[in-house]
Amino acid sequence: MPPEERPREERHHEERRREERPRTRPREEQDRHEQGQERERPRPRRPALDARDAARSAARHVEGLTGRAAEGVTSLERGEDGWVIGIEVVETHRIPDSTDILAEYQVELDDHGELASYRRTERYYRGRGENT
Repeated sequence: MPPEERPREERHHEERRREERPRTRPREEQDRHEQGQERERPRPRRPALDARDAARSAARHVEGLTGRAAEGVTSLERGEDGWVIGIEVVETHRIPDSTDILAEYQVELDDHGELASYRRTERYYRGRGENT
């Protein structure tokens, strides 16, 4: 007998039975899940920091560790696990300014801007020419 012709009460009971049935995964999906073989799709790796934020974070770290304000960013390189940034700092103010002693610090940050390492790589007078 077609469903429309069945008594209303009988149709209602059949609908309730369908609703009460536990919903299960398709058999093959359930088997994979139980065996631990279900894989998530790899998401493309995107750094948490862009270059500008990495440079700002590196400058803040150097300022916090040395107590001296960053003069500028001298280099910026994206590494495999983060950033490598060169930060220039005035270590000693002199008169005239051209005789200030500057230092360059190399800072390594992870993808979240956390400090991995830092070191002073060189010291020099402000007035010196490049590569001298």
